[in-house]
Amino acid sequence: MYQLEEPTYFYLLAIIPLLVVLFLISFFIKKQRQKKFAGNILFKKLSPNTSSFKSVLKLIILSLSITFLVLALVNPKMGIKLKTIKREGVDIVFALDVSKSMLAEDIAPNRLEKAKQIISKIIDKLGSDRVGIIVYAGNSYPLLPITTDLAAAKMFLQNANPDMVSSQGTAINEAIERSLTFYDNAEQTNKFLVILSDGEDHENQSESLAKKAATQGIKIFTIGIGTATGKPIPMRINGIFTGYKKDGKGDVVISKRHADVLQKIAKEGNGNYIDGNVTNKPVKFMENIIVNAQKHKYETKQFSDYKDQFQWFIAIGILFLIFDSLLFDKKTQWLKQIDLFNESK
Repeated sequence: MYQLEEPTYFYLLAIIPLLVVLFLISFFIKKQRQKKFAGNILFKKLSPNTSSFKSVLKLIILSLSITFLVLALVNPKMGIKLKTIKREGVDIVFALDVSKSMLAEDIAPNRLEKAKQIISKIIDKLGSDRVGIIVYAGNSYPLLPITTDLAAAKMFLQNANPDMVSSQGTAINEAIERSLTFYDNAEQTNKFLVILSDGEDHENQSESLAKKAATQGIKIFTIGIGTATGKPIPMRINGIFTGYKKDGKGDVVISKRHADVLQKIAKEGNGNYIDGNVTNKPVKFMENIIVNAQKHKYETKQFSDYKDQFQWFIAIGILFLIFDSLLFDKKTQWLKQIDLFNESK
């Protein structure tokens, strides 16, 4: 495993595009002056060893040298020693509805983005707890297995979208069924499943599965997002709005929140239903639940000793600098004879 000590030095890589711009400006000015001095044919006779390719090659080598020296400043560190850490916490799995109906904009910016905001803020409140993410629509998909890496959870969360699930629709039962095999610790006493959805359920098997989950020690909390009046579902191609979703009769579909469905699932799952239209409400509710929950002790392995790797990048960077200093702008004699780059034409 690698760790970056000073990632802010990556900003120095901006020097490379600046060098490219300066090179192009210099090359253009040089060409203009050459035209004023002599035509192309005459100039080649006066200066037969001039090589445009060598100038470009020197720029590439210099850019590579800068890249490796910047990496040396960033100082990637490689983990060389693992240690076992004892922690305690709860397992919380988020089931995120990514069906097309979650794109409705009755809640700004839309239901899906609101759900992501809620999950992200709940994750911010976690300590040594473990988290997993399921996305679902017509079927379910494990976006992130149970992990202690909360930063990774937030990163994976941002990529969740309707295109991740091949079958559209809303089958909450798929998410609940997936969660039954998602928890990898049979001894964990507090296992939470948090479903974020507008409550549209096309399968009608969710309540019985919620009851089954409860018998396995999984408490289900549902967070409803959307309004009772609803809004049309915008359709976009490559980010460009193309109209609203229509049914088989050609009428615009109005997607509404079905709080009653989510309330029944939460009741059967020994949990609670929370209105998710105001972000802080479900965040504070779940924070309180997790803080007061009985924690389970578990062990996890973590790198405790990291070794600096900057010296390798310095060595490679200096080698490129030496190569650049030994490389002349003029044509290499043996290369000139074979005319590898067709510069004689």
